[in-house]
Amino acid sequence: MRACSAVYFWHDRGLPADNGNSMSQNKPNRGDASVQADLLRVEVRSSYAAVAQADDSGDCCGVEAGCCGVSDDAAINRLISTRLGYTHQDLEAVPEGADMGLGCGNPQAIAALRPGERVIDLGSGGGFDCFLAAAEVGEQGHVIGIDMTPDMLTKARGNAARGRFPQVEFRLGEIEHLPVADNTADVIISNCVINLSPDKAQVFREAFRVLRPGGRLAISDVVATTELPPDMRADAGLISACIGNAAVVDDLAQWLREAGFTDIRIEPKDESREFIRDWVPDRPVEDYVLSASIEAVKPR
Repeated sequence: MRACSAVYFWHDRGLPADNGNSMSQNKPNRGDASVQADLLRVEVRSSYAAVAQADDSGDCCGVEAGCCGVSDDAAINRLISTRLGYTHQDLEAVPEGADMGLGCGNPQAIAALRPGERVIDLGSGGGFDCFLAAAEVGEQGHVIGIDMTPDMLTKARGNAARGRFPQVEFRLGEIEHLPVADNTADVIISNCVINLSPDKAQVFREAFRVLRPGGRLAISDVVATTELPPDMRADAGLISACIGNAAVVDDLAQWLREAGFTDIRIEPKDESREFIRDWVPDRPVEDYVLSASIEAVKPR
């Protein structure tokens, strides 16, 4: 498989030509596409509810090193997060239980948050990235975490109360239909969540809607470096593990452009093969996907 260590930029050049395979994830398949999308959301919601419940009870939902897994050992979660680029200071700054080891990168590293900014986190889970963002924007800023899993929302709100983060709130909703007004946010962050969406183009349209002019995206996510085999695309476990529904880089760039974003930068991380290999040890998933940073700007 080809390595993907390059950085991809899209400014004002033309969109990639459609070779018949592009955008395949957003075209209707056999049957009702909306029903298929809802079934996928139910599967993902169920998987992450199990993660939240397992973490609360001190159990493990199955995989201790994966995007969808959670360990009953806080030390393992800390190790996972430091591999993703978080510092020990980051981990000490959040309430106990917020770090669930669920990400694939560190969006804070590219967000360049400033005091007083308004931030939205797409797929906020236990609130880990929201609490780190709150420290950057300060008491004059505001952070909104969006998650479609009630169990995660309960967990995040409990963490916020224990950690005393009055500038952080959590809302129940889907990232394709954000419960946020137009032109609200200065920055949107997300960590290993958009890959799970059955309609990524709609996610980016919603992100564009809720960002203020000049607002920016700072996303860590899994991208496909080559087309995944059909059996991987159809594997519900791999989809919930942030692998089976990953989009190829050119498709992501096209959806961002069509939503209205400029200054698009997508940077796959070759070094992420190390931890992605651990997500599904019995399959060579690292030959197909990598973690990447995704940045873009809403024009003023």
